[in-house]
Amino acid sequence: MDKQCRCGWVNEDELYIRYHDEEWGVPIYNDQRLFEFLILEGAQAGLSWYTILKKRENYRAAFDGFDFTSIAEYEQSDVERLLQDSGIVRNRLKVSASIDNAKGAVNLCKEFGTLSDYFWSFVDGRPVINHWPNLSEVPAQTELSIRLSKDLQKRGFRFVGPTIMYSFLQATGMVMDHITPCFRYSELSG
Repeated sequence: MDKQCRCGWVNEDELYIRYHDEEWGVPIYNDQRLFEFLILEGAQAGLSWYTILKKRENYRAAFDGFDFTSIAEYEQSDVERLLQDSGIVRNRLKVSASIDNAKGAVNLCKEFGTLSDYFWSFVDGRPVINHWPNLSEVPAQTELSIRLSKDLQKRGFRFVGPTIMYSFLQATGMVMDHITPCFRYSELSG
């Protein structure tokens, strides 16, 4: 097993290690990938990210590869289909929110051109690089995540509270929160 210094939230599962080493904190500009993280972070509410990460491929299959234009067209029969899918979190509120958020994503694209343009505007188009020496200093939410959360909620999005949005910002690389001893810190902060 590779013993590089990593952020303290990573467990020993190879899936989790790959996620930390290859994805978390890497800037994402692709709309479909941004929507994927929006849905997965919302699904995480009350659960661990590890639980959701293990279900990620099932989510991709169940939600048309996170194609939000397709998901925005889902009907009640799709909600029922999703609620029967044991590969995802079968919570009616979260499933319905995913569909409503897809409709919101379509509207954001109409207004801003792309989801990427909308989300990245909150950080002036470049990642916020933090310099936390240890995990205990990393906040659960910030003024940025509160502002983003309020704007999304005003637009009808759900499961986008400030803590969920801070996790979203971290995961998508808009905020780089690898701790300074982590080997990814120097790779992503330079």
